[in-house]
Amino acid sequence: MGRKWSPASKVWAALAVVFGLAAFLLVHGYAQRVQALAPALGRPVPALVAAHDLPRGALLTEDSLQRVTVPSRFAPPGVVTDPKAASGRVLLAGLAEGEALTATRLAPRGAGPIAALVPTGFRAVPVPIELPAGSVHAGDRVDLLATFTSGRHHVETVASELEVLLVLDSAQQSTGVADTGGSDALTLVVLATPDQAASLAYAKAFAVLSVLIDAPEPG
Repeated sequence: MGRKWSPASKVWAALAVVFGLAAFLLVHGYAQRVQALAPALGRPVPALVAAHDLPRGALLTEDSLQRVTVPSRFAPPGVVTDPKAASGRVLLAGLAEGEALTATRLAPRGAGPIAALVPTGFRAVPVPIELPAGSVHAGDRVDLLATFTSGRHHVETVASELEVLLVLDSAQQSTGVADTGGSDALTLVVLATPDQAASLAYAKAFAVLSVLIDAPEPG
């Protein structure tokens, strides 16, 4: 003879059936809602996103990007889908972790890490300078002064409101931020017009250069 179920067992068995049915209905309803949303969200498409925060000027590798699938409605125009199309190219604007990479963020293939960031009509000019660590970031604007110590001693402004493109440490490696510990010899790579670049070249040859850090633009 089969074992008789106790009243408590029968209650638990009934509850199990009820909870199982409720779970099925819940999942089934969720699946139906997802299917209903699918036409509005669009078909799944591949996209490359930043594996971690990437600064402007970063040289992209396959490890710095991840391939994900997103609904086409949320894929930005020009999204890059092939890691080989991005590998070895310079990033023209920073990407936050998880942000999609688009073709407009990529410098032309073969462009160097500095040349890729130079707008038409400008030049990238390296300026060796003494600065406290961490005081200047890429994107800051500076004025450069020249102190002439031969002949009639005087100080003059060589160029104003130059954008700092990169900050190089004493090992000549791009850091994006001056951070070498204490005061150290750094090189600011600034954007200048051809006339400003000529004035800077003269000042570097015959004067001692110093830098004034401008206030950030409002906004």
